[in-house]
Amino acid sequence: MTPRSASASRPSSSAARATVEALRARPECDVLIIGAGINGIATFRDLALNGVDVVLVDRDDYVAGASSGSSHMIHGGIRYLENGEFRLVQESVHERNALLRLAPHYVRPLPTTIPIFSTFSSLLSAPLKFIGVKTRGKKERGALIIKVGLTIYDIFSRDGGRVPRHQFRGATASRALLPALRGDVKWTATYYDASMHDPERLALDVLMDGVAVGDRARASNYVEAAGMDAEGAVLLRDAITREEFSMRPRVVVNASGPWTDLTNDALGAPSQFMGGTKGSHIVVDHPELLAACNGREIFFEFTDGRIVLIYPLKGRVLIGTTDIAHDMAEPIRCTEEEVDYFFDVVKYVFPSIPVDRSHIVFRFSGVRPLPRQDAASNAQISRDYRVEEGAVAGTPVLSLVGGKWTTFRALGEQLGGRVLALLGRSRSVSTDGRLIGGAVGYPTTPEARAEWLSQHGATVGAERAAELLERYGTSAEAIIRRIESVPDAPLAAAPDYSRAEIAHLAETEQVVRLVDVLLRRTSLAFRGLVTEALLAELAELLGDSLGWDSGRRAQERDDARLYLADRHGIDLTPADTTGAASRRGKGGA
Repeated sequence: MTPRSASASRPSSSAARATVEALRARPECDVLIIGAGINGIATFRDLALNGVDVVLVDRDDYVAGASSGSSHMIHGGIRYLENGEFRLVQESVHERNALLRLAPHYVRPLPTTIPIFSTFSSLLSAPLKFIGVKTRGKKERGALIIKVGLTIYDIFSRDGGRVPRHQFRGATASRALLPALRGDVKWTATYYDASMHDPERLALDVLMDGVAVGDRARASNYVEAAGMDAEGAVLLRDAITREEFSMRPRVVVNASGPWTDLTNDALGAPSQFMGGTKGSHIVVDHPELLAACNGREIFFEFTDGRIVLIYPLKGRVLIGTTDIAHDMAEPIRCTEEEVDYFFDVVKYVFPSIPVDRSHIVFRFSGVRPLPRQDAASNAQISRDYRVEEGAVAGTPVLSLVGGKWTTFRALGEQLGGRVLALLGRSRSVSTDGRLIGGAVGYPTTPEARAEWLSQHGATVGAERAAELLERYGTSAEAIIRRIESVPDAPLAAAPDYSRAEIAHLAETEQVVRLVDVLLRRTSLAFRGLVTEALLAELAELLGDSLGWDSGRRAQERDDARLYLADRHGIDLTPADTTGAASRRGKGGA
């Protein structure tokens, strides 16, 4: 289960918590899903579309746990080839290609370049690793091994034909492409995966697809599963008011990611399925490093054998990721040691570009929901997923072990199929080939885009319509209608968002706390745009939409300030109105 929210002791407005009242009003369901990360949400959507009476809960906000700690990629998993996980690679490539079609508003092709500094390295150790033989030392992969891997990857990638084949460049061409690369580069290899530029918003689209089915699909954030009685009723607790009530499901799905064992303990079904590792990232505002990437992700093996990345995104640069065994009883934070590691990562490939803490605007950390197993290294732990079946008081409990962003649709359908079988029902709808949220009607050609902007930009202007289309896909149409119907103005502290836009998000996307907007309904925190002035402005806007009194508005500002400092290294003080402090990550140890 996800950590308790900072606002747990304060009452909430009825407008924001209507979802809880919907659960209390009808305390029975076919399926209760615990955990609203992307895999729980995908399973919820799948079951809702198949007419199942399904409830989804999470004790934090939607995708606030492990799913919020991703590297913002949809990828086939080229590195899984070395572990022989061909099934996972095939499924991942299929789902990557599918998401490029089904969610083009959030998932787009991403050129990925590997700098290579040797030709023959790992010719022996890589095949030995493939068959499970441990080798000594950390030898980086040379050009020949990478060439073999990418050739195999291209074969898998033919499915759907959504991305080009890989390209190899020699030293001269590599330096022309990426002039800031260190001087001893021998080759670069470029292949394509996909960028997921707003994972939290993609997850909300998946969620709303399920909610839109009707009253038989109910979802509520900030509701925790606290236990299960001898008759199979699950005790639920509003994580804001602390009020308790029961839900009686026919099947329970535990999709709480790295917290799966803790959730099972609370339900009375102890397990030891999980063995997750912590992955941290930092986001830097660094124009020189952004230019050095030349519009592509730089993806390579660091000196410790870990695969790392430097990734231009939203005008910033994302640097990641670590892979550290983690005790779920401990806080999940990006530490100062990890920050130093990331500086070394950049220096390894771009030695002439200095990066320090003054450039950090955001840092984040998550735990991968990996299965417990004895592996030579964290990188060798399987990234595949499975479903474990148990029971409490005669009620089936399905526990999801593993799973990743790329395969969420396939996983949701597979897990949904297991649930349908337990219910004695057959599948009527498949999500394979089904557009997601704002992808419905999304213009994918220049001509279609021009027509959409002409149609929807009459009132707000073509530039603003294009901004909203980029941000929400065709779901922007509802926001444009809202803007057309009420007085609107840009936020004073963040002018690329508007007052009517924020009010629409608050009232239609189950916003409960100020941090929900800063971190998951918008990318304001990720881009380092949070200021004290913005906290005050948003607290007033949300308060007007959600019925907060003056005390709640002040408390939400205080909570957000503490949360951002503790979790994301954003250091604000009440006196700061310029944003200078918010753009300098200091906390997180």
